[in-house]
Amino acid sequence: MITEPSDTTTHARRHGTWEPAPAARWEDAFLTGNGRHGAMVFGDPNDDRVIVNHHTLVRPNGGETARPPRLAGELASLQDRLLAGDLAAAEGFTDGRELQWVQPFHPAFQLRLRRADGDRRGYRRRVDFTTGVVEAECDGWRSRVFVSRADDVIVQCVTGHRLTLDIDLDHRLPGAPTDLRVGHGAVLTPEGASLSLRARYPGSDRAYTGTTLVVVTGGRTTLTPPGVRVERARSVLLLTRVRRHTGELDTVAERQGLLKLLPERDPHSDLLKPLPEHAPHSDLLEPLPEHDPYGDLLEPLPEHAPYSYLLERHLDLHRTAYNRASLTLDADDTERSLPGSELIRRPHSPALLERLFAAGRYHLLSSSGLLPPRLVGLWTGDWNTAWAGAFTNDANLNLQTSSAAAAALPEVTEANASLIHRQFADWRDNARSIFGARGVVAPPHSDGETGLTYHFSREYPLHLWTAGADWLLKPLVDHDETRGERDPRTASALAEVALFYEDFLTRTDDDGNIVVVPSYSPENRPANASWGAINAAMDLSAARHALLTAAEYHADRPERADRWRALAARLPPHRVNADGALAEWAWPGLDDTYDHRHLSHLYGVWPLEEINPYDTPDLAEAAHRALELRGAENDSAHGHLHHALVAARLRDGERVAHALGQVLDGDFFHASLMSAHYPKRDVYNADAAHTLPAVLIEMLVQSTPDRLVLLPALPAACPTGRLRGVRTRFGAELDLTWSPQDVTAVIRPTRNRRVELRTSAGAEPLDLVAGEDRVLTLEAR
Repeated sequence: MITEPSDTTTHARRHGTWEPAPAARWEDAFLTGNGRHGAMVFGDPNDDRVIVNHHTLVRPNGGETARPPRLAGELASLQDRLLAGDLAAAEGFTDGRELQWVQPFHPAFQLRLRRADGDRRGYRRRVDFTTGVVEAECDGWRSRVFVSRADDVIVQCVTGHRLTLDIDLDHRLPGAPTDLRVGHGAVLTPEGASLSLRARYPGSDRAYTGTTLVVVTGGRTTLTPPGVRVERARSVLLLTRVRRHTGELDTVAERQGLLKLLPERDPHSDLLKPLPEHAPHSDLLEPLPEHDPYGDLLEPLPEHAPYSYLLERHLDLHRTAYNRASLTLDADDTERSLPGSELIRRPHSPALLERLFAAGRYHLLSSSGLLPPRLVGLWTGDWNTAWAGAFTNDANLNLQTSSAAAAALPEVTEANASLIHRQFADWRDNARSIFGARGVVAPPHSDGETGLTYHFSREYPLHLWTAGADWLLKPLVDHDETRGERDPRTASALAEVALFYEDFLTRTDDDGNIVVVPSYSPENRPANASWGAINAAMDLSAARHALLTAAEYHADRPERADRWRALAARLPPHRVNADGALAEWAWPGLDDTYDHRHLSHLYGVWPLEEINPYDTPDLAEAAHRALELRGAENDSAHGHLHHALVAARLRDGERVAHALGQVLDGDFFHASLMSAHYPKRDVYNADAAHTLPAVLIEMLVQSTPDRLVLLPALPAACPTGRLRGVRTRFGAELDLTWSPQDVTAVIRPTRNRRVELRTSAGAEPLDLVAGEDRVLTLEAR
């Protein structure tokens, strides 16, 4: 039976990663973030670069003024034509605009610290997932970087023997517009110096400004515009913030704000020794001693130093969140100790799964705060970010955040909620403009600034997608079930989704069933029709789920709840096609297109429980057949892992293993353990990195408000392990330990509940009492 390692070295191997050389590519830079600011750390002792990111940095491209198309007046005609058999009718349901991308996400600048070529003996860089600190060191030099969750600032501390550094802010990153209007500022301060970089977008009044406070201990600081030079210092502390703004930003106020983060000066220490105010430039330079008494110390900063002070404030938030859950497999310590770039070349190693689980939770937490993760999480080193680095709502966002409830990261769900609720007025505009309806319709893409639907084209008629609101609200519902308390914001949002369906679902077929028309299954089309069609399986599942869930949340208003339940009951059932598979479109005569990266039609299996092996075995069998027939199309990482999530719900462990293997064998992971969209590390993308923890949890533990399933889809490659700290949707924390001999589950309920326990032996009732731990020991089969 496996036990949680207590050895701190083993713990560090499982909760971090390292490399023996600096990053040569920004894709391999180690990552840290607080859900607002992100930092990509190269760790080069002679040219140390930290690429600074911020969730709000999107480049104006016309999307900032785009509006949803006003098509409501043409909706009835479109519905008539589709129902009459004109299955290409939706191609004309447009206002004639060209495809307009949302505003693309981009990096701010890189913070550069150059020194004369120094000795790199003993070099190592590492990131500690438990603290969020990225560290690099070699003989006589050490750099530590983290992004504070407490103070919203990027903190870098560099120590060494008589440090001499040239420091500046450099906007020249790949793809940066040549007509970006950039201004630099550099001033000496009593603490050392302050640097600023303001960049104004071409043809726009929008800009962003980065401010870096340079706090120097010992040595000499001089201006070397656009930066500064620090000579023979014992340590350099850098605090960096970025703000998006219109007009001008008061950089003096920004500098003062950074100063306020520092602890009070110790009058008996020169760590923050104030220099004479208003002194001439030459008087600000301390004479350099003949011998630096601190030069030979590896740790020149005492425990009460500003770095340690800022780190401790951050750790209370980051460490608490990260340490809630973990996965331990029967891995070899030798493999656990390998650098990430070596470990990812061993795709069948349990140590790799351990590290990717840990890295996935770490990166997901680090990119979630002001907003949830983008396609690239919170990080990019290139202005030409693929697919605009957007929030792609029809698959990617929910896949990336799919572990939030079970993996004990409510911070991620709150970031999701922040994005949704801030954009709700825009969702109402979408419903009115496109469908002439009350309520809300979610956009397929968002840059984080607006939730308006304007990104669509003939091949991607994403403005026809009506399932998005339910899809995006589902994680918030899961979160409410996990904590046992309903968020009134979620209740209000569900009511507006139900109102939309009341107005939209007005057409019926010859049997009196409601027809969803137009209907769109992202991002696929029938083999014998155009993209905009009728009764997509996802639309049916989403409408049914939204109406019934809204009724549950509003059970105290029976007139509304009964109306919504009655509407849901009139939706047609799913269709099984001639291949025995769940059809992607329930409308007769629409043929399936199987080779596609999306699995939108299996929404009823995952993340919903509408279709499952226990309550709807026939539909589950049809869904499994649909999964068997589904191709991988272009080998997108999100397609493989979406496949794995559905397979886990259908209890197919070998199919889960195969889908995981496609990603692990496909060279999808960079040395940073951030992932790519395509095999061979092609196109930086967070889908695989962030979704993989959810896959590993789903194959081990699944829960609903009324059911607990243990080891539903355990691959043969993981015969032994321990999953700690999982949260269930019936209100309990669970630790699971398994081996070929037996299975032990420790359940810590927070509320009284009777649930159905499902194992390989069958089903039985399980009564849970709040505050009373239940220990289940089962025979492995």
